[in-house]
Amino acid sequence: MPRLSVIVIARNEAAKIGACLDSVAFADERIVIDDNSSDDTRAIAEARGARVIVRAMDGFGAQKNFALGEANGDWVFSIDADERVTPALSAEIMSAIGQGTADGYELPRLSSFCGREMRHSGWYPDYVLRLFRRGKARFSDDAVHERVICDGKIARLNSDLLHAPVMQIEDALSRMDRYSTAGAAELVARGRRVSFASGITHGLWSFFRTYILRAGFLDGREGFLLAVANAEGTYYRYMKAWLAGRRR
Repeated sequence: MPRLSVIVIARNEAAKIGACLDSVAFADERIVIDDNSSDDTRAIAEARGARVIVRAMDGFGAQKNFALGEANGDWVFSIDADERVTPALSAEIMSAIGQGTADGYELPRLSSFCGREMRHSGWYPDYVLRLFRRGKARFSDDAVHERVICDGKIARLNSDLLHAPVMQIEDALSRMDRYSTAGAAELVARGRRVSFASGITHGLWSFFRTYILRAGFLDGREGFLLAVANAEGTYYRYMKAWLAGRRR
């Protein structure tokens, strides 16, 4: 049977890393790249039997490529600390690597927002490529919103990967701040010209796209909250880039 490595990057994920690693206990090895956490992330991961390497974050893509370089398995599964593999998905994963009919596999991700599973708003089925043959794929070098680039045949699994990125509204605010800062830095690094009006127009468009075009209204009150959070994150990404450009 081919060997499977699971890779996770984390920072201050003590509340989530244990359950995440438990959900992938079927793997042959689990590797956690810890960005100098100040909580018990490292201790919890080591207690679960994971190999932990401390490394300062230099972008999501670069951090995950480092994790990939540490993997020894024939296959690699990339998971985030706020994600969980269900028994049905674990069975599919093992069957897929046993058959090996493709080099990479996408799987549907079911995310929740403030306790509600989001079936609309552009959040589902949200196919993500997370399982791939080692040596056939790598992560893009994007500082944020990195993706797997697979050089080979890609197929899809059917079972959902559970994702709980926002348990309470404070989580949404924290994510918005972190991701907008990273996104702004990426815009500046690419030399993108950003005007003051960019934040306003892109923010409004983000709300309209999430709530109307992607039927966020069908996700109830949480759908409205998500649309607002998306709009704010987009607004601040462009405004931070604009301010950075003005300072330069």
